[in-house]
Amino acid sequence: MKSTTDAWVLPAASLALGRQRRQAKYASGFFLAHFWFPLVAFAVLLAVATLGQGDRWLADRIYGLEGHAWTLRHAYLTEQLAHAAGRGISAAAWLLVLIAWLASLASSRWSRFRLPLAYLLLATLLSAALVAWIKMWSNMDCPWDLVRYGGDRPYVGLFDLRPQGLGRGRCFPAGHASSGYAWLALYFFFSYVRPRWRWAGLAMGAGLGLAFGISQQLRGAHFLSHDLWTIALCWTTALALRPAFLGRMPPQRHAVAFARRIPGRPG
Repeated sequence: MKSTTDAWVLPAASLALGRQRRQAKYASGFFLAHFWFPLVAFAVLLAVATLGQGDRWLADRIYGLEGHAWTLRHAYLTEQLAHAAGRGISAAAWLLVLIAWLASLASSRWSRFRLPLAYLLLATLLSAALVAWIKMWSNMDCPWDLVRYGGDRPYVGLFDLRPQGLGRGRCFPAGHASSGYAWLALYFFFSYVRPRWRWAGLAMGAGLGLAFGISQQLRGAHFLSHDLWTIALCWTTALALRPAFLGRMPPQRHAVAFARRIPGRPG
């Protein structure tokens, strides 16, 4: 006859095993959806842009539509509004998040926002910094520098040997677009604090990045592949930092536990 202890231990062990299996299944599905699918999409698009000559095909069309000159290079909409003002808007948004994080340090009432806000601060900052760091040594030219588009330099690929005497190129990856794509981290931020808003967060980061990236392509500052690399770097940075700040709990469970601790909410 089984003891009372055995009667409790076996169901408890079964429940623990079932929980572990569910967690492993979730982790596998999460990684598939948030790493492998984006990686495959990036690889396909990059192959089209580089091996398939999509970069030059698109740049040729833009250059031709502008009258075989980068007419929009110094236009108010692209240079002043999308480039200069856009960078300022992104910086102002980061400062607002910083202020919110500092407020969470000062008030125990809102201390539960501390980690999510710290994640958002670091993910956006590191994404932009990583792109800027790569630009320092990647040594690639802007379309407007190339002979094909009215410049004075030959096209040199990312992994090609650069001819001696040719000045440095500082156009890869797309730096300004990172001011927008860095906010793809909003997807993971909202997955933790308010899952319903995660798609809006994703749309916001993607929308800003697209607006900044397209405006720079219209100016002749970047090829399509430059933006693709920026998207990949920003998304990967946001994804890699997530476990350290937001943990490994499924976003829905995180949000339920988080919401119950918000002051003024029942539960």
